[in-house]
Amino acid sequence: MSRGGRKKITAFLLAAGVLSGSFMGCGSGEGIGTKVVLTTGFDKDEVFRIETSSCKLPELMVYLTTIQNRYESVYGREIWETKADGVTLEENVKNIALAQIAQIKTMNLMAEQYGVDLDEEEKARAENAAKAYYETLDEREIELMGVSEKTIKALYTELARAEKMYQYTIKDINPEISDDEARTITVQHILIKTYALDGTGKKIEYTEAARQEAYDEAREVLALAKDGEDFDALIRRYSEDDKSTYSFGKGEMEEAFETAAFNLGTGEISDVVETEFGYHIIKCINTFDREETDANKIKIVEQRREEAFGQEYDAYVETLTRNLNEELWDTVNFIHDEGVDTQNFFEVYTAYFAA
Repeated sequence: MSRGGRKKITAFLLAAGVLSGSFMGCGSGEGIGTKVVLTTGFDKDEVFRIETSSCKLPELMVYLTTIQNRYESVYGREIWETKADGVTLEENVKNIALAQIAQIKTMNLMAEQYGVDLDEEEKARAENAAKAYYETLDEREIELMGVSEKTIKALYTELARAEKMYQYTIKDINPEISDDEARTITVQHILIKTYALDGTGKKIEYTEAARQEAYDEAREVLALAKDGEDFDALIRRYSEDDKSTYSFGKGEMEEAFETAAFNLGTGEISDVVETEFGYHIIKCINTFDREETDANKIKIVEQRREEAFGQEYDAYVETLTRNLNEELWDTVNFIHDEGVDTQNFFEVYTAYFAA
């Protein structure tokens, strides 16, 4: 498996959900095309079952604690006071962890169906990675997460098998991407906004009169630019965007901005372009960036592969029945203990599977 493939899957886990068909929503009985059944008869520490695959509480706690401590290391513990639509961030992160591990277990079920398994060398890597990670845990972390080295080995084995399943699915997806499709250009722009932010950061649209004033100002700036005034000086004097230069390919910017930019030649300046952010005057700096275009080709290929896998994954998920131990799930909470700060579960895995 390529290094890039490993990074993609691990990044998907850390970002919580590049792939579709997650386990989220199962607590309310609302699956994503999958039959979700809330049943009795679980083992006391069994969080969920997907067909023949089961997730135990210590497994979930590794994922949940890793994400929790990542957030806290960046934002501090006060981040958990944040709410969105009445739902705490802690509850959202619980759902993220549930979705992540459910997807990995689902991909392992796929691997069984397709006959995809780890070879002996890969199994040894998973075992060595488990030993390395387990040695980073102190007694308090082991106790509160309820984990053993065997638990970690099983998680790393499943993660590696999920990656291998992804690579198996996309192995024949190698689309030819033309220079035109991947073309990346570089532009500068001046933005005259048509909105303001209130004290909470909420976007407040300008009144019609204020929008007209903004448009008139944009027309004046455009006239100065067309008359040959230094564009960098105009940016410094008038632009309300913190960033003045953008490099992008097709489909990456708002349509009106992108269309105007791609129709410019090097050194040309657009008319006033309106987007949801306000009025723009765009100057093309480079109509074709070779290095960025080649990088964009790789990005597009990965997107196509991801889409192909997503389609196959979604179709497979449609056939599965998932069972959530709702009673246990409702008791799952973060470990709020200063002695529990482990967050390198995925980094240790990558160190052993990056070759």
